[in-house]
Amino acid sequence: MTTMTKKQNDFLDGLRTTAPVLPGAIPFGMITGVTALNTHFDTLAGIAQSVLIFAGASQLAMMNLIQDQAWLPIIILTVITINLRFAIYSASIAPYFSNTRWYQRWLIAYLLTDQAYALSFAHFLRTPDMSPASRFRFYLGGALAMWVVWCAATILGYVLGAGVPPSWSLDFAVPLGFIALIVPGLRDRASVAAACAGGSIAVLAHGLPYNLGLFLAAICGITAGYLYETYILKPASGEAS
Repeated sequence: MTTMTKKQNDFLDGLRTTAPVLPGAIPFGMITGVTALNTHFDTLAGIAQSVLIFAGASQLAMMNLIQDQAWLPIIILTVITINLRFAIYSASIAPYFSNTRWYQRWLIAYLLTDQAYALSFAHFLRTPDMSPASRFRFYLGGALAMWVVWCAATILGYVLGAGVPPSWSLDFAVPLGFIALIVPGLRDRASVAAACAGGSIAVLAHGLPYNLGLFLAAICGITAGYLYETYILKPASGEAS
């Protein structure tokens, strides 16, 4: 009975930790569903893409490029570039699941989102004594909740379609959701430099076709963070020592 209670508590802790960010996924998912309808995806493709891909930012970029009749290589490159961040997330969080079974790791990878990573990683840092099994249950509690809300919101957006009033301004919730995750992660000057550079270029290059501004912003943000850490922080720390 004690073991079962412990398992339930781990799962519920993950759910409670993720609960505050779940409402932000609803407008994001609805936008994705509406966009799928406007892209003339049939019901199966419009809904199944959220179940199979489960990556809202790349889904929206893909559908917008399809609407613009972009070249297929541009669409593929855009989706890959946007989703490259998950490779970084995976490398960062993988040590916490080193002793989990292979099928559990597959499930962890499938359910990986910005929210699941950020909240779970922060929790694992605060509680280093958690067992791998407890970490898995905690992660699962939050990640599964995000998956359910996302899929339900996508279906709702697809079904409502053009009936969603423009006055709702659902698209405004998308950047707000990412800002809520990014800001707590700005823990040093290098990350602040990367965020400022990437954000500034994203705004300035917003008008470029085929979402090329996204590539430029990502490259500039990474470069700014690397240069700041390599040529400003390290020499300064060396002088101090």
